[in-house]
Amino acid sequence: MRATIDRILGKTLVFIMSVMVINVLWQVFTRFVTGNPSSFTDELARYLMIWIGVLGAAYVSGRNLHVAIDILPARSTKRRQKVLKAIVYSLIILFVLFAFVIGGSRLVYISYVLGQQSPALQLPLAVVYMIIPISGLLIMYYKISDLKKLLS
Repeated sequence: MRATIDRILGKTLVFIMSVMVINVLWQVFTRFVTGNPSSFTDELARYLMIWIGVLGAAYVSGRNLHVAIDILPARSTKRRQKVLKAIVYSLIILFVLFAFVIGGSRLVYISYVLGQQSPALQLPLAVVYMIIPISGLLIMYYKISDLKKLLS
């Protein structure tokens, strides 16, 4: 299942990045060639960048390619390394639960209730912010999976 999620997430990131490249090229074309810049491209690029960053964090977390300081584990025994990894995974799960899942869900809910919309695209901001709890759930899935594998 993890490989399937990795594949879907990777393809989603490639698609979002492709849309962002086309969007920015359109912005440059309309600004410098036609002299009449497109009104929505700035906003769309900003929202796509948010999605790339947050979903990219989930993808990197799932691949265990995130930045880490490994001075302490490198100098520890195998058993202590396992304990440190379990502690780190647990802290990541807790942080993501509170910051991304609960906090992000609250942000989505408040944006939805207030009816906030983006100025140019008239897109509900709740849709833009929805990526935060989704990404949080993905990170939690990956880290719980890593923790189970570590402890088995």
